[in-house]
Amino acid sequence: MQLNTDIKISIVEDNHDIRESLRIVIEGAEGFECKHVFADCESILQTPPPADTDIVLLDIHLPGRTGIECLPELKVLLPKTQFMMFTVFDDDDNIFNALTNGASGYILKRTGPAQILESIKELKNGGSPMSPDIARRVVASFQRPAVSKEAEKLTAREMEILTLLSKGLFYKEIADQLHLAVDTIKKHLHHVYEKLHVQNRTEAINKVFHNRN
Repeated sequence: MQLNTDIKISIVEDNHDIRESLRIVIEGAEGFECKHVFADCESILQTPPPADTDIVLLDIHLPGRTGIECLPELKVLLPKTQFMMFTVFDDDDNIFNALTNGASGYILKRTGPAQILESIKELKNGGSPMSPDIARRVVASFQRPAVSKEAEKLTAREMEILTLLSKGLFYKEIADQLHLAVDTIKKHLHHVYEKLHVQNRTEAINKVFHNRN
């Protein structure tokens, strides 16, 4: 009796066209098998795929609970399965929340079919595939300067803005990089100053990055 060595994949994606296109790509490739697709987290939690499922491709923005929110429960239901986020979101909060909750890979929906299949293979072989933009963000997070406990008072976005300020960027440059309005940047900084009890960005930077006691 010949064993089935195909990589067994399930998909959780609410957009019908994307879900079907992804299924067709996977089913049409040698060595891959996709027989279980779900439109939301509730469906896969209520009727999970077989325990020998190798990989679940999981969208983040789903009706009801998000993919990130249901990840911990899915990992309990499918302890031998690897989870890879398949999403349009490339912001720090979603990336790190997904990885913290148990995702082993993170690729963007603009990824080409061939690279999607390669990412699935990489994950099955013990790797942690990520789209280049995502990998750069993860690497950058480890290169940030050490921070004090004051940073715990700030949101991820506020820390992101303050970090860019500490690198010498101007408001307009930060706004362009984060795709925000300059007024929004100033509003976030106003909240930073209030939380840290400081008067300006120099005091804020010194308090967060230089005072580590």
